[in-house]
Amino acid sequence: MAEIYTPAAGETPVLRYDGLSVSRCAPLARLSFRGRAPAQAAIAAALGTALPQKPLTAAVSGSKAALWLGPDEWLLLAPEAELDAFQAAADSAVSGLAASVTDISHRQDAVLVSGAKAVWLLNTGVFLDLSLAAFPVGMVTRTLCHKAEVVLWRIAEDSFVLESWRSFLPYVLEHMEDAALELGAKAAV
Repeated sequence: MAEIYTPAAGETPVLRYDGLSVSRCAPLARLSFRGRAPAQAAIAAALGTALPQKPLTAAVSGSKAALWLGPDEWLLLAPEAELDAFQAAADSAVSGLAASVTDISHRQDAVLVSGAKAVWLLNTGVFLDLSLAAFPVGMVTRTLCHKAEVVLWRIAEDSFVLESWRSFLPYVLEHMEDAALELGAKAAV
């Protein structure tokens, strides 16, 4: 599942401790899609990406992904270079149907949080049970990290993607850096 999210080229990780890495992701094309069953079927066919119908799940098809955010709302992801074609295909698919497709590529950024201490770090600001049993691989949810709205997706046993509005991401990362100081202090002892 992680193929769609890759670390931004040339950037060093935001945080790196034994058992923990937080890296900014490369830019992606992001579309917010809202629509009922006919529009859902049309957009899934046009984009070649099944829309997950089960709450709190994601579907991945090649270089595209669809994240369930609500009963009629999905976050659609594709490589940044495909934005124009991605948007055109989505708009064409739902033309004449009761649906909304909005480019939010510049609104959001993402970070990869991975390693044995990923759950510990995320739980300093995300007050959900992130154990593997309660939050399995593939699960996605909209939640809060500290006071910022985020989308959290577990892409592997020890890896998460945290999507945030671009203007809130520095705030989220500052809190992560503060929490990670405890890891640095423990390593120094």
